[in-house]
Amino acid sequence: MGYQGKLEFVGRTDKGAVRPNNEDAILTDLELGLVVVADGMGGYKAGEIASGMAIEIIQKFIASGLKAARKRLGASDSGYSHESVLLRNALQRANEVIHDTAKSQPQCEGMGTTVAAALFYNNRLSIAHVGDSRIYRLRHGVFEQITHDHSLLQELVVRGFYTPEEARKSLNKNLVTRALGIEPTVMVDLQEDVARVGDIYLFCSDGLNDMVPDPDIHLTMDTFSDNLEIAAHQLIKLANDNGGRDNISVVLAKPVMPFEDGNKGFFERVTDWFS
Repeated sequence: MGYQGKLEFVGRTDKGAVRPNNEDAILTDLELGLVVVADGMGGYKAGEIASGMAIEIIQKFIASGLKAARKRLGASDSGYSHESVLLRNALQRANEVIHDTAKSQPQCEGMGTTVAAALFYNNRLSIAHVGDSRIYRLRHGVFEQITHDHSLLQELVVRGFYTPEEARKSLNKNLVTRALGIEPTVMVDLQEDVARVGDIYLFCSDGLNDMVPDPDIHLTMDTFSDNLEIAAHQLIKLANDNGGRDNISVVLAKPVMPFEDGNKGFFERVTDWFS
């Protein structure tokens, strides 16, 4: 089923004010309920190849998996929904293909990409990410980051070597500890959330949050919550006005109507009642 009229997706990507090319890639697919932001890295144009491969592989994997499993979707043996497991497997498949390509193509050696992705279904969403591309949520005026950066800087913050304020000024912001394509296998962080009408989810590459403090991102999203096109434009403009040192990608996703598709199991319905 498609989600036209039930979900609103707006995506924008920009090379920024300094970089000669854009190694980010974004995907918004209302038919699948899928959002992906990928921030590529590597040698000459290899980052573009990695991020482009990631979104293409994930989209095809999800489309095929949903079609094959639609009649049995619900809770899986892992405790996650089948949609969550499917999304995780899609990222892991993308990791395998990117890694194999980097090993077999000399011009792609060392390439990789971060990924932040979500699959919306049954008034819920599955969230999967690898690296330091982020997902935020704005709900009833409360703005919070709901992913945890896989970066050296975040590890140092957790260990108490930096405060979050000191971390913003650090020169080590872009040293990721996890990315698709770098190793033969990758651990994907997975979580699930209830998608409430009026929530706004922000998916972004670090070109946004490195340039724009969270309070300014929050203010922009709050101010333009009724017009996601303007909100996305303003977020990219803010990043460029503040230096635009990296590529900038922004996707905003907003449930505008309930979107239960009829395949929700009893446990999921009970979970929604108490969420």
